[in-house]
Formats: sequence, C-alpha cells, structure tokens
Amino acid sequence: DGETILKGLQSIFQEQGMAESVHTWQDHGYLATYTNKNGSFANLRIYPHGLVLLDLQNYDSDAQGKEEINSLLNKVEERMKELSQDSTGRVKRLPPIVQGGAIDRYWPTADGRLVEYDIDEVVYDEDSPYQNIKILHSKQFGNILILSGDVNLAESDLAYTQAIMGSGKEDNTGKDVLILGGGDGGILCEIVKLKPKMVTMVEIDQMVIDGYKKYMRKTCGDVLDNPKGDCYQVLIEDCIPVLKTKEGREFDYVINDLTAVPISTSPEEDSTWEFLRLILDLSMKVLKQDGKYFTQGNCVNLTEALSLYEEQLGRLYCPVEFSKEIVCVPSYLELWVFYTVWKKAKP
Repeated sequence: DGETILKGLQSIFQEQGMAESVHTWQDHGYLATYTNKNGSFANLRIYPHGLVLLDLQNYDSDAQGKEEINSLLNKVEERMKELSQDSTGRVKRLPPIVQGGAIDRYWPTADGRLVEYDIDEVVYDEDSPYQNIKILHSKQFGNILILSGDVNLAESDLAYTQAIMGSGKEDNTGKDVLILGGGDGGILCEIVKLKPKMVTMVEIDQMVIDGYKKYMRKTCGDVLDNPKGDCYQVLIEDCIPVLKTKEGREFDYVINDLTAVPISTSPEEDSTWEFLRLILDLSMKVLKQDGKYFTQGNCVNLTEALSLYEEQLGRLYCPVEFSKEIVCVPSYLELWVFYTVWKKAKP
C-alpha cells in the first residue's frame, strides 16, 4: 500500500526539518521529495507494484554530517521492515556512491556491470596523442593502468601476462618473438627471463612506456629503461607498417597485446574489427609454419562477440586452428578469454 508507506516514512523526514513535496499518479504511484536547508535531499519513489526506492543525496565531508545521514537511513530501514513485515518484501541498503570527487573509483566491466574499486590515489593522469592515460592506486591491486576509460593492467595481474604468453606451455628458449603493443612491459619482462634469441616489441605510445617505467616497475622491472637489451629491442612505431616491412621474416611467436575483441557484433561496420582482421593476416604472414599467435579475447560473458571473432579466424588468407583458455585476471573482476592460434599443418 503506497499511501501507508508514504505516511509511515513522513515523520522520519519531518523530524530532520526537511520540507516535503508529493506527486501522485493514479496508475503510477507516488514521488515524494524531501529537501533540507543544507542542500541535501531525498527522493522517495513508491511504485504501485510494490517497489520502493529511496535516493538520498548529500554533500558533506565531516564526521557529524555522515553520522546524521547514517542515522536517518537506519530509521528508514527499520521503519520499512516494520511496514513490510506481513509481506514477502525485503529491504536492501546499498553502500553510498561517491560522485564528483578527485578520485574516480567506478569503472565498467566489459559486459556492462559497474564496479567500484578501492582507489585511494591518482598516481598519473595525462593525455598522449593517442589516448588518455591514467594510473590509479588500488589498495588490493596496486597501481592500475587505465587507457581511455578501460581498465588495462594492474600490478596484481601476472595471470594476464602469463596467459597471453601461453600459460607456461611454450618453450621460449632461443626463439624469435614479436610483441604487438605491450607498452606496460609485463610481457617483455617475463619473456626475457626465458632466454629467447630475440624479442621485438612494437608499441606506438611512448607515454604509456614512460608511465609504466616510473610508476609500475613491479610489472615491467627494468626492461623499459633502455630500448635495447641483450635479447630484446623496443620500437616506438605503429605496428602495421612494421609488420608489412617484416614480411619474409619469420617469428616463432607473435603476441598481440593491442586491443581486446570488440564488444560490437557488427564486424562489417566496426573499424576495430577491420583492424583485428588486418593484424591477424599480417601476423600469420610473419609467423613460422609451426609458430603460434597469442592474444586476449574479452570477457567470458560476451559470447556473441567471441563467436564472431572465431568466425574471423576462418576467413584469413591461410587456414588456422585455435584453442582458448579462460583465466581470472584479478583487477578485471571478471573471467577473461585468451586465444592461441596456429597455422594448419600442410597436407
């Protein structure tokens, strides 16, 4: 009974000295707005089918203000339980959403869920010619790289790096390896430990590298300090011209750490899909017949987009086979799909 709920809660707001304004609709329930002298307000929405929503907004950072808000919400919660005790209803109180602060703690998952991270510091925030680069500090995940609003990699995410290298199933000793992207340096750092013959990393954005080697050395170690080492080189270039110039040279492994499989399921209309198909074809042309291509897919829940990516694998200039692995990447807060692709054996 919407009217009973409205009357049952009115006294709580009146005790706070809040002014009331009520709107009613015959078939759509009630909307009551309560405003306070300090600028805080509450919207109470009562729907005829039984849903009751209370949204309280307040700008107050001192302890007393927070305590007053908490006390009011406690009273509302207790009263709602009393009013609904004879029904099958339930009362659920959500934690506060903090908006407009210096630190943004809310980031969407790939499948569209909003996640609140325990961010307590903005470490780095700059715009490069290609993207916005943020490094935020999380209490549990360490520093997190966020590129143009997309959670990219945290210091906790060794599982990602291992998965995109083949999860320890490959022998990199004496091998030629090509990394596309990988500006965080995590893949390069882990591969050089495995004594390859040569690793070539092609990253377009110098500012990503600069941010990582200054603020996320737990991930990259010291491999980004110099563009060349005993068994590796880092090229600050667009990978497409590099791939085209390397046709005729063959690599044992190609690791694509450029971008995830697009969420879009319209491949003919999405330039990102065209980019992925181009990278796949060019990579196959520089991959040895018995070599392997590693890349990330996307969130395991994006089944349509992943299926579409697998369809693209059947449209390359050469026939390929593939396998996939599902890995929990800590800071992603979702399961992530990784692909291994290789050329079909010649008959």
